[in-house]
Amino acid sequence: MERILDRTRQDLADFLRSRRERISPAEAGLPPSGRRRTPGLRREEVAALAGVGVSWYTWLEQGRDIGVSPAFLDNLCRVLKLSAIERRHLYLLSHQRPPAEEGKTWCVVPKIVHRLMADMPLRPAYVLNLRWDVLAWNCAADRIFRFSDKSPEQRNMLWMLFTDPHTRSLFCPWDDQVIQMLSSFRREYVHASKDSDIASLVSELENVSAEFKGWWSRQDIHGPCQGIRHLSIESFGNITLEHTTLTIDIERHLRLVYYAPIAKGQSLIEFESWLEGAITGPLVEIS
Repeated sequence: MERILDRTRQDLADFLRSRRERISPAEAGLPPSGRRRTPGLRREEVAALAGVGVSWYTWLEQGRDIGVSPAFLDNLCRVLKLSAIERRHLYLLSHQRPPAEEGKTWCVVPKIVHRLMADMPLRPAYVLNLRWDVLAWNCAADRIFRFSDKSPEQRNMLWMLFTDPHTRSLFCPWDDQVIQMLSSFRREYVHASKDSDIASLVSELENVSAEFKGWWSRQDIHGPCQGIRHLSIESFGNITLEHTTLTIDIERHLRLVYYAPIAKGQSLIEFESWLEGAITGPLVEIS
């Protein structure tokens, strides 16, 4: 373990030095200071801009074993003008974990993912972000969940589970499956900052759903999802589906959720025939 930490500290030192050297004084908002022996900012300039002592920052850049707070790391990201990917890399090097996510989680789903879902017309599939907004889906998923009937701000899987009567009626039994899903969401929630739109979603749900508020306050964390969903579809009947989640963009926390029926024989034929009635329109995304 110590060998790994030693390597990580050296990687952190090298990374910080390379990022510091690529930022000019002008880019950092500093006045011209004549000719410099090395490119970029000096250590004392980075320290001053980040609000720490120069000795402390020097120790950090030298890879010494010192602790750093998330607030300081975010200040350092601002000073060094790090991208979201670089920010994540800095956190992994210094804290051995990703940072809390900043800002909004809306984004555009890559076209290739739309093509992938279109190639599976009889397998319900949709794309979620960290907040569990449903960003894209295929017609089979729309047939079951009716995503296209909902406004963009309500097209969120967690919101639908607790506020949408149709979605609630799908999951039978309700309690066992939704408690498991809520536990999965809580594991996502810890990646978000306190002032994120993910935290806002939780606050809104606590205001509109006493059931959500009660379950959320219990702080329950269950084991990994078992990958089975029991659905009761009004226009079809009962069906058991296996599902899995595939990461399609780790930086933007985009996941493809894919369902496949466990049913065999005549019941599978009937289910696929029912799904075929939905293959009439294009895939949809929020941008």
